[in-house]
Amino acid sequence: METGSNATHHEPWNKGKIVGQKAPFKLKDIWALRVRLQMEGRLRELALFNLGIDSKLRGCDLVALKVRDVCHGEQVAARAIVLQHKTQRPVQFEITAATREVLAAWIKQAGLRSDDFLFPSRLHESPHLGTRQYARILGHWVTELGLDRADYGTHSMRRTKATLIYRRTKNLRAVQLLLGHSKLELTVRYLGIEVDDALELSEQTEI
Repeated sequence: METGSNATHHEPWNKGKIVGQKAPFKLKDIWALRVRLQMEGRLRELALFNLGIDSKLRGCDLVALKVRDVCHGEQVAARAIVLQHKTQRPVQFEITAATREVLAAWIKQAGLRSDDFLFPSRLHESPHLGTRQYARILGHWVTELGLDRADYGTHSMRRTKATLIYRRTKNLRAVQLLLGHSKLELTVRYLGIEVDDALELSEQTEI
């Protein structure tokens, strides 16, 4: 029997990492990355980024999308409905005109058919982009923007548009529906609304 220093020691997966909510991207960061990806002809990444922001889907749902999920025939749809893997609840999202244009160009360039995965993997053992691959791609985006990787993750994509919508409308119920949350309390915690609002009020208060 092994004891003391001879015992097997397993380090926690999050050792050395900052754990907690990941920051949403700011508008200036969104546009900076879009311009970079467009100018460098990185169409697959631009399609992934735009759809990630628009859809507000979890990473596991985003990478598993098929062409038929976002297209009606040969046309990219203005709206889509997806069954969430985690909750088994359907969620609807808008696909903006700019994202539809990029998706159409990507589908054509990649020669994708209706039943194909929208973001096929370049690894033979995976039929579509994996969540770890997606996280690595996002990490490169964060670095290219000059931001701290510790502050951002795949949930930054999910939170970005939801946070912007809440700040503009203060409509929690709408954001709850867009995120597919079963309870309003989940949306409140997810957006960190109480903290954000307190900071906003603090900034507006002159002493």
